[in-house]
Amino acid sequence: MKILLCSDIHGSSYFAQKILNIFEKEKADILAITGDILYHGARNPLPKDYNTLKTAELLNNYKEKIIAVKGNCDSEVDLMVLEFPLYDSAFLFNGKYKIHMTHGHIYNKDNIPTIQKGSILAYGHFHVPLLEEKNGIILLNPGSVSIPKENSNHSYAIIDNDIKIYDIV
Repeated sequence: MKILLCSDIHGSSYFAQKILNIFEKEKADILAITGDILYHGARNPLPKDYNTLKTAELLNNYKEKIIAVKGNCDSEVDLMVLEFPLYDSAFLFNGKYKIHMTHGHIYNKDNIPTIQKGSILAYGHFHVPLLEEKNGIILLNPGSVSIPKENSNHSYAIIDNDIKIYDIV
């Protein structure tokens, strides 16, 4: 199973459409989103084409292929327009990797939960891509779809037989 992992769309209909186009091009099976889907949050600038309703509409067209976790900017009101659930955390298995999805504001590279060695801890929150191994756990932050930080690019990850982070172009 091929998984496209992304995070921190923050209501950008422009980048939501871009990631959906990549999802189609990659022929991925699952669109895994590690939170902060609709709102930009008080500490972030408005992303390009900030339109939460349009972003929800675009993503809802893929509701049967989305597994999403709640970010620190996501709230109950989001569930009124999103037609897929936002879990506190989620677990995926693609046949090779066990993937623990969380947003990253609690569990991340500095606070790794107890999970099986060889598993992936997939999270966002920091808006900076990261792929490294620590104590037998693969740490994967795909970066931010719409508001990259620390001079990183707009990015996402593909988890298939291997794991790779890509720039959105």
